[in-house]
Amino acid sequence: MEKTRCPWPKTPNALEYHDTEWGVPVHDDRLHFEYLVLDTFQAGLSWQLMLNRREGFRKAFADFDYEKIATWGDDDVVRLKADARIIRNEQKIRATIKNAKAFLKVQKEFGSFDAYIWQFSGGKTITNAWKNDSDIPAVTPEAEAMSKDMKKRGFSFVGPTTCYAYMQAAGLVNDHLVSCF
Repeated sequence: MEKTRCPWPKTPNALEYHDTEWGVPVHDDRLHFEYLVLDTFQAGLSWQLMLNRREGFRKAFADFDYEKIATWGDDDVVRLKADARIIRNEQKIRATIKNAKAFLKVQKEFGSFDAYIWQFSGGKTITNAWKNDSDIPAVTPEAEAMSKDMKKRGFSFVGPTTCYAYMQAAGLVNDHLVSCF
């Protein structure tokens, strides 16, 4: 018997992501950083494209090792701009390096990025009860607060829409439709 799920996943990797990751609470800082990088690069593009290139991003960005990425410089930007496995947007590449540095500062201040980021959902997953994809907002007050605070802390490419997509990916928000298994 086929499961009823949200209508957006259409490909095998999107189905796998939907069924096993999307909306599942994350408490691992490396995975938080991975979703932050992917959502940064996804801005203006499709999530399907990001899923298709996820493995390439993993390899190009040192398995999302934020400590290593925080040490990267111009030579690494040049290398990444030539890497066809990823989205070769220089501003987003530079933002990822900048974000790795900001990520480390947040860890130092809060003990972990996880402890910092979950404050924006009150320490628990916000479970919505949407009936249709069209009901799901692109931005919420929580995402706006997250964006404002992250920018204040030196993060880039973290507008409210990107923050909301990140909240969905990292399970701070569960936006599976009520009809989804």
